[in-house]
Amino acid sequence: MEENTIFLTKVSQLFIENGAKTLTMDDIAKAFGISKKTLYVKYKNKEELIEEVLHFKLEEIIARLKYLDQTIQNAIERMFCRDEEMDNVADSNNTILIKQLIKYYPAIFNKHMIEFSDKFAEVLVHNIEKGREQGLYRTNFDAEVYSKLFFQLIMSMENPLYVDPSTINKVYYKHEIMSMYMNAITNEKGKQILKNLNY
Repeated sequence: MEENTIFLTKVSQLFIENGAKTLTMDDIAKAFGISKKTLYVKYKNKEELIEEVLHFKLEEIIARLKYLDQTIQNAIERMFCRDEEMDNVADSNNTILIKQLIKYYPAIFNKHMIEFSDKFAEVLVHNIEKGREQGLYRTNFDAEVYSKLFFQLIMSMENPLYVDPSTINKVYYKHEIMSMYMNAITNEKGKQILKNLNY
């Protein structure tokens, strides 16, 4: 593992455990046994470091999703594996890091979520293309639009604008999102697989 990856892995955990606002550059320097001056040579401010950490964690998530794309051939079965993966991603929104990003660094958080949406959409479009090749998905819808809509829906439970999360069971909510999305994109052949999966 290269030096920068080791650094970002450890500093990411520090941010997750302590929060974007709470963790200081002094804390980070002490954790690595370096001077704050040395840290500022690499990063001009904490905001720059936070952005690199978010990009690093996003690349980890996307790499995991792409790995599953390569190992699970059936497009529909792959989507239900993604459901479990996205549970982990959505649950991470409850961390102190994300809560403090939203409150104290909204511009950085919004930039991160746009990048997340774009990267995730690429993975999802690939799944749609594979499903069409396998004769499981409809061909008469815009794959990019649907992928963006799915991302918005799957993340809405953790950052709701018009939904009171206390009134809806999270597991049921996510199940219904997946059911709605998959029934919207599958053709009759695909729906037979969904039926076998109780969707």
